[in-house]
Amino acid sequence: MQRSIATVSLSGTLPEKLEAIAAAGFDGVEIFENDLLYYDGSPREIRQMCADLGIAITLFQPFRDFEGCRRDRLPRNLERAERKFDLMQELGTDLVLVCSNASAESIGDEQILVDDLRLLAEHAGARGLRIGYEALAWGRHVNTWQQVWNIVRQADHPSLGVLLDSFHTLSLKGDPSAIADIPGDKIFFVQMADAPILAMDVLEWSRHFRCFPGQGEFDLPGFLAPIIKSGYTGPLSLEIFNDGFRAAPPRANAADGLRSLLYLEEKTRERLAQEANPPANVDILFETPTACEYNGIEFLEFAVDESLGAKLSHWLERLGFVKAGQHRSKSVSLLRQGDINLILNSEPYSFAHSFFEAHGPSLCATAVRVKDSASALARAVAYKGQPYRGLVGPNELELAAVRAPDGSLIYLVDQHADVYGTDFNLQPAAASSGGLKRIDHMAMALPADSLDSWVLFYKSLLDFEADDEVVLPDPYGLVKSRALRSRCSSIRLPLNISENRNTAISHALSSYRGSGVHHIAFDCDDIFAEVSRAKAAGVPLLDIPLNYYDDLAARFDFDDEFLSELAYYNVLYDRDAQGGELFHVYTEPFEGRFFFEIIQRKNGYAGYGAANVAVRLAAMAKSRSGAIRQAKL
Repeated sequence: MQRSIATVSLSGTLPEKLEAIAAAGFDGVEIFENDLLYYDGSPREIRQMCADLGIAITLFQPFRDFEGCRRDRLPRNLERAERKFDLMQELGTDLVLVCSNASAESIGDEQILVDDLRLLAEHAGARGLRIGYEALAWGRHVNTWQQVWNIVRQADHPSLGVLLDSFHTLSLKGDPSAIADIPGDKIFFVQMADAPILAMDVLEWSRHFRCFPGQGEFDLPGFLAPIIKSGYTGPLSLEIFNDGFRAAPPRANAADGLRSLLYLEEKTRERLAQEANPPANVDILFETPTACEYNGIEFLEFAVDESLGAKLSHWLERLGFVKAGQHRSKSVSLLRQGDINLILNSEPYSFAHSFFEAHGPSLCATAVRVKDSASALARAVAYKGQPYRGLVGPNELELAAVRAPDGSLIYLVDQHADVYGTDFNLQPAAASSGGLKRIDHMAMALPADSLDSWVLFYKSLLDFEADDEVVLPDPYGLVKSRALRSRCSSIRLPLNISENRNTAISHALSSYRGSGVHHIAFDCDDIFAEVSRAKAAGVPLLDIPLNYYDDLAARFDFDDEFLSELAYYNVLYDRDAQGGELFHVYTEPFEGRFFFEIIQRKNGYAGYGAANVAVRLAAMAKSRSGAIRQAKL
């Protein structure tokens, strides 16, 4: 399938946009008229530029307010169309997008609309050109694909066909299923855009909030599937109007765009494969190795130097971790507790050292257990992920890895691989003093404009699912959070952003000098036993106000002794509608950068304690200010 993108989807000048589109690997480009108007080169130069870059001009757009115009304006509109046809031929494209008329003066008589478009098609056909007619969601008289197809069918001209746009259909809650009944050769072009579900004027929604497939909430596979069933084999293109995209670096954004189309094709292919008789043309859709099964986090790797490594190791030992091994050839140590493996890497001239130089003490790599690492890596590469190979010594294990959007590494580790016995001198007698079992989740702080890119990365390369976005209050602004998780839920990754400069998320970004993991949660079976041991070991726990526990007493039927225990250990509590319970405690940040959470879930609680986030963020703000801790007796 030919993959295309509209120039309006990216920031920059027209040459910058075209170069980014070619670099991302697109086959074609829609030339948006405004981009042409703002460029001082000729259409022939643009044509040559695209040819040199190896991308086809798939479409010229838009041509507005033609059909159903005032009768005295029809000759002038035909003259205007001929000028655009001249331009198209200079560009070397044969297809123009004609939007349904949105003018308040337009005429809604169906026969007039049919006659006008047939006339336009005759003029285009005489020059070897084609008209793709599209229903704008805000069109004055025509705003659905059904109306467009009815008019195109009646006009019955070979140079006139249907142009479909997912946003214009799905924003009006239209049903695309019957598109399958349109002959595939009468669909001239398909544009795709996702969007969050918003209750607002559809024109403003369209202009500012469209996004790439997989980043929003529309059922785009449900839109594309009937198009494929119709027999359509033409271009699949992105037309995105988005304020953030207009300011984002064009190359990174174009790369996301191509990845989003591949993701959409994969999900559409999966949907069509479930049908009794999949269409014959399903093979035009992107196919890649299916996502591997996951089995949690294998290890987390921290980038440190010798001094901070010793300090972090001491922190972790107070949390019950024990040093379980030392790398055979590198300055790398292994700490363990339960099923949790933490690696502290202070090796000079390593990836971790480079990461440390850029970000300071930080989580530089996450290793996930997969059923088949080779297949998982092949999938990541097919989705344009960047594989990584580090320096490996003799007889040392080489792990498949891919770079995350922030430059950190994601290792793909076969679930039965002997990761530690090969590379480490292990201390078999080492036994942890704590009862932490596994990594429950990790939370990341991201720049506000990168959330959608991260969501798409994990959904495509690793086939994660994304929960709905939630907005949480910080004392100094709002925090938006969207959690990603593997389909088995063994790996959870809440992503957090804030546009306010003084929130905890903004502080994390500042200290990290970029995005990064700011919080790691460890699961246990008895939180009071774990926190009691941690408190006795001198772990600095985040101080929670007593007012919070007064509120708990009002909300839940707790006895005074239990409430006192919660308050003494700074334990936060939440309960869901199904009776699931969450108990969790936070440490103070290590070096003001990342912190740890001890968590206990009961009765199937699956959330992250959103009800307590504001309390935690306020407590963290107080801690950052250096305020005196209150005594709890």
